[in-house]
Parts: sequence; C-alpha cells; structure tokens
Amino acid sequence: MKRLLIVVIVLFANLGLIAQKSGPLGLNLIKESDLKKDLYAFADAHFKGRSAGTIDELKASMWLAEKYRSIGLLPAGDDGTYLQFFTMWRNTISDNSFVRIQNKEFKLWKDVSVAQMANLNINAPIVYLGNAVNIDTNKIDVKNKVVAFEASSVGINLNVSLPTWRYNRSVLTKYAMPLIRRGAIAIVILADDIAEKAWEDANENFKRGTYDIEGGPNAQVNTKVPVLWLHNSEKNTLANGTSNLEANIMVEKYPYPSVNIVGKIEGTDPALKSEYLLYSGHQDAHGIRNAINNDSTYYGADDNGSVDVAMLANARAFVKYPAKRSILFVIQGAEERGLLGSRYYSSHPTVPINSIVAVLNGDMIGRNNIDSAAVLGVQAPHRNSADLVKMVLDANNEGPKFKLDTTYDKVTHVEGWYFRSDHLPYARLGIPAIMYTSLLHEDYHTPLDNAENINYPKLKKMADWMYRTGYKVANATNRPAKDTNFKLER
Repeated sequence: MKRLLIVVIVLFANLGLIAQKSGPLGLNLIKESDLKKDLYAFADAHFKGRSAGTIDELKASMWLAEKYRSIGLLPAGDDGTYLQFFTMWRNTISDNSFVRIQNKEFKLWKDVSVAQMANLNINAPIVYLGNAVNIDTNKIDVKNKVVAFEASSVGINLNVSLPTWRYNRSVLTKYAMPLIRRGAIAIVILADDIAEKAWEDANENFKRGTYDIEGGPNAQVNTKVPVLWLHNSEKNTLANGTSNLEANIMVEKYPYPSVNIVGKIEGTDPALKSEYLLYSGHQDAHGIRNAINNDSTYYGADDNGSVDVAMLANARAFVKYPAKRSILFVIQGAEERGLLGSRYYSSHPTVPINSIVAVLNGDMIGRNNIDSAAVLGVQAPHRNSADLVKMVLDANNEGPKFKLDTTYDKVTHVEGWYFRSDHLPYARLGIPAIMYTSLLHEDYHTPLDNAENINYPKLKKMADWMYRTGYKVANATNRPAKDTNFKLER
C-alpha cells in the first residue's frame, strides 16, 4: 500500500511537470471553434457596428454580460451587476447653424464642413493667404481676423493608417493652429486634391462631433476657434480678396449613455486574492457610416471583437482553473470616442485601484501573418514594468513564439499607437500595463473588418499568449514591480 501511494504521488508530480512544460492546464479550454462562434455572433450585422452611445452598443454590452454569466464570472460592476454605466457628453453642430460667403448659402456638411467647433456669430471680411505652404506666420498680422488658405500636403506624412480620416486634422495641426495661436478668430481652408478625396470620410467624423466624460477637456461646449472646410471650387470666391463671411455656428451638448462590462474570478490564495490582474478590451466600433463596396456597417470584428472573444476564452480557462490572485475582465465602452470607458473605470474602479497589479490590454489581435505580432509597452519610455515585460516575453517564447515587431513601440513611430488604446489610462496611474496586437491592416475601420476575414488560427495563438501571460502574473509570488521614474513621452 505504501509503495502504491508513492507511485501515485510520483505519477501526479510527473503530470504536473508535463503540464508546466506544455503550458497551463487551461490552454485546452481556449478553442478556435469557440472564438469563431463568439465572434460571428458579436460582430454580426444585428449590432449595427456597436457605435458608442447608441442602443446598439448597449445591446452588444448586454450580450457580453450574458456571456460573463454563462461562463461563470462573478458580477463586478455596479449594484451587484456586470455593468458600470457612465455618461459621455457629445458636442455637435446644431442644424440651425448657417454659413454664408458673399451672400451665398453654404449647405452644412455638403458645401462646408466644420472641422473644429466653436460658438461663433460673425459678419467679417475674409483675408486670403494663398497656399498654406507659402504662409509665413511671422510676417503677417492675423489677430482678430478671419483668414483663409488652400490646404497643402507638404510636410505631412501620408504613410499612415486611415489617411482619409486624418489628413484634414493634420492640415489643421500644421497650418491652421499657428494662425490660431497668433490670434485668428476663424479659419477657412480650401480643400486640395487630397482633401477632396478625403472629404466623405473626414466629413463623417466631423459630423459626429467630440465626446468626453465629465471633467474631460471636451465635456464642456467647445470654445476653440472654428475651422471650416470648403471645396476647392470656391477658390476664386476667396482669392479675389473681397469675400465676406457671415456665419452663426452653434454648438449643442447632449448626454449619452455608455457602459463597461466587468466580471471577476476570485483567487484561491488567502493572502493574494485581494489583488487583481485586469484583462482589458473594448466593445464599441464605428456603427453605420459611409458605405464601402455597398456595405455601411463597420462591424469591428478585429477592432475589437477579436480581443473581446479572446477574453471570454481566457475567462473559461480561469473559471475552470482559478489562479492565486483574483482576475478582472473589463470590456470598456466608448474606446473609439477617446478611451472614455477605460478613463472612467480607472477613475471609478469597482475594486481598490492599488489592488490592480497589472493590465493586459488587447487591440486588434486577429489578422495578418500567423507568426507575427507585437506588444506595446515593452520599450522605454513606454515600458513601466520590466517584471511584466519579462512575463510577456517568456509567455511568447514558451508558447506561440511570435516574431515580434518592435517598431510600433518606438516614440518615433508615426502611428503613436501606444497612446490610442485602453491600457493608457492605467499606465498613466503607474499600473504595470501592456498592449497585445497583431497590427494594422487595410480593412481597419472599414466594413471589411468582419468576422469572415479573421485569421482564426492566429486569433487562437494570440488568446493563448494572453492566457499564458495572465497565468504567470496571477500566480507569481510577488506582483510586477513598477519601473522607477516612469514617465510617458511622445
């Protein structure tokens, strides 16, 4: 009997060693079939692109909350639920606004687009400055004047994602802002060929206005200098030097609901269960907007349904095999409106903020070559925990063995992606945080970001990587240490 007991103990010890070498036991619960089934349901046309602040985002949030319940997560939102509602404030241009030049009415969003909002009631001459590239702001007096110029792409990097979404804003930053800083009271920009091609996409963004949570810089009605775009066909109207702007632009402010979906799994260690590993993603996409290939639904399968279903898969694994620390799964609302859900949760956490030991955030993990990926937050100045980075890289080496692209983590990268996802508010608080991604692709923010175009074997490998890392963090003896003197730069 004693010999049999010894054999059984040795057998279980060997099984444990085998499990350690092959990975955590929960890996077998992360299934490609589940990821695919969940994503086809979540990124379905039924949710109409899950635009933040709409009933469609709320419907998708209820779907996720029901998934949490069915998997076995405990409610960790407000009032004993999986939900943490918050109010976001939207500033938009009133339909009663008008713009006239030389007594000609310019139809809002068709003839004129408002790129920067401000309340403005004005009747004043327009000073035309010519092509933007020829403007010397040090030699002209624009104080208290309405100024106009023709857009130029000189000095603007067009080799970026979503160029038709960004070009107008780049022109504003490079050429309009110096004039505003010198006292211009309104800016009129004539579209060049690039801006004409970008008009539809840019116009759709401008129509939606700005969003923020209470206390944020965009929560109040915008008092900036207004910036108007006109089609290039109006060049002669402005260039003759006698044009006059008559406008009454009114900014309206509305509250909209959004929601974070929060669930937890309690840890098994009496001393460590009061600490939390936080998995992070976002549920919103871009809703219904201008059509591409006769489809106007922006499904958001990769951005960011891929991460949401990976979190569900990780949750199944941790429910079956709990870790020493507790685990939070936070799928945040309104990321596409300016990281609003993560900004809200990090400032209104449902657990003590100092009990969160690390944040594993994901943003687009289901596309591109099956052997490539990236993780942001592993290089200074973005790295805020060498301990967490080691766990992330060890998990990659032990499992998926992705060839990692390190360029996106550099401060010189044109995308500046580290500052555009939900790990950022936590990192700003000094919480160790990283972001997983399989990187950008040409279907990003288009209707072609659908469930059909996801690379499901790749998504499985990314979900495995997130789980392997989480397993290490949640079971480590010590929480990941923060790097000293961490300071974000750009």
